Amino acid sequence: MFQNIIKNLSRFVILTPEEEKIYEDLLTLQKFPKKTLLLREGEICQFEGFIKEGCVRTYYVDENGFEVTLLFAVEDWWITDLASFNSQTPSRVFIETLEDTEIYILNPSSKEELMQKVPKFERAFRLMMQKYVVTLQNRLINTISQPATDRYLDFIKVYPTIPQRVAQYYIASYLGVSKEFVSTIRKRLATKEK
Repeated sequence: MFQNIIKNLSRFVILTPEEEKIYEDLLTLQKFPKKTLLLREGEICQFEGFIKEGCVRTYYVDENGFEVTLLFAVEDWWITDLASFNSQTPSRVFIETLEDTEIYILNPSSKEELMQKVPKFERAFRLMMQKYVVTLQNRLINTISQPATDRYLDFIKVYPTIPQRVAQYYIASYLGVSKEFVSTIRKRLATKEK
């Protein structure tokens, strides 16, 4: 049950069995039903989570009241509001489960205890942060510079299972296009594959 998170972490550091046990003891596995708001705008984020199973999205509500999806997270991805969690300041985003979801949770005190007891985690979290920043930078550049069709194709590379798991309007919100455009491009791509 715990091996997925260890495998994910092994891309950054190798833990001894004792260090794995400390990590396991500090994590809490929590289950959330579909459509659970894990975080609301204005709340302080109290978790960093590793998704064991399920699908989650992070979004904000724009000045016109529309939800704008910033990212999706599925199995073996981490989810948090990094700015709120690290600075313990009010969040500007919402985090919501789109499926029944199981998440390994670290809270601020358990994360601090983990880094004190197993210093390797400082390196692991730094490397994960760097990877996250690169992902966000690429998303920003693609959003600004690419045509919508190319953005959709890149989206499919990053999130190959999402189109079968979430409503098209969430994908449209992520890409900054209409749900009709997503439907059209999916039909066009399906026709090319035949």
